[in-house]
Amino acid sequence: MLEEGRPKPLRWTPHALDNLLTREIDRREVVRTLEQPDRVVHGDPPRTIFMRRYYDAVKGHDMLLRVVVTVVKASRIERYLREPPS
Repeated sequence: MLEEGRPKPLRWTPHALDNLLTREIDRREVVRTLEQPDRVVHGDPPRTIFMRRYYDAVKGHDMLLRVVVTVVKASRIERYLREPPS
């Protein structure tokens, strides 16, 4: 995801991190999908869906990774600027 040629910082919510663990998705595949999507679909505002086909070593076959990005404008600044869990 680029803004004027610069990558935007990626912040992982606890919900997103839980989904990665539960679904056995490597974070690097998510980043690769955002940087090099096969297709981008604009869903219901404010959602954008990035999709990429990839080989899943855990499953042993090709899979489609769909990364849903939601853009939110927030006034509770401190809540969202806390350090996310690693």
